[in-house]
Amino acid sequence: MYSQFSITKQLPAVNNALAFQKCLVIGNYLMLTSFFIVVSSIFITFAFDENFTISAQVAAHIATIIFAGLLKIGYVLRCVALHGFGQRNF
Repeated sequence: MYSQFSITKQLPAVNNALAFQKCLVIGNYLMLTSFFIVVSSIFITFAFDENFTISAQVAAHIATIIFAGLLKIGYVLRCVALHGFGQRNF
């Protein structure tokens, strides 16, 4: 079995297994980081807007869009890696 959040020494017998493992790890960390940034940006923008300046709220709006895109890129990286390892359900 391959690791989800670290590069393991025991990889499956697949061509380019190390590249797929790196792709999986990077995709997982990118998704995790982007998710927390998007959630905190939404809280800054909508839930606690009275505690932040307008420039911080504008930055949070922009960060929501950018990091939501990075979240999707992380998911695509993860899907590519899992497809390379032979899984068909993501």
